[in-house]
Amino acid sequence: MTVSQAPRVLIVEDEFLIALMLKEALTSAGFESAGVATKVEAALASVETCALDAAILDANLAGVSSAPVATALTVRSIPFLVVSGYATTQQNGAFAAGVHVQKPFQTEELIQALRSILPACDAVEQ
Repeated sequence: MTVSQAPRVLIVEDEFLIALMLKEALTSAGFESAGVATKVEAALASVETCALDAAILDANLAGVSSAPVATALTVRSIPFLVVSGYATTQQNGAFAAGVHVQKPFQTEELIQALRSILPACDAVEQ
């Protein structure tokens, strides 16, 4: 990511309204959405093929753990947020590398957490 580019963030979320809200919040905060994945397979394909600076990852996609996506992000050294209604003590293993944001969350809290995992985020308007 260069100073002139907005950080590209993949949204991995199965709830349409939350995904839409996240996409709008990212754009408003100066980030670029790299797309929305609603299933583990689609998220893994995006991780493999898209230029990503970070990801926002729902821990549970329609009853399926998104741990494989967390692992793929970790292997590629792509920082991520884990957004979940589950207690952080229930999210170990693959999710341990992410920064946890508890649902329900305030948009400002999520954007601040995202900025915290991107070291070059000073270029993103605050």
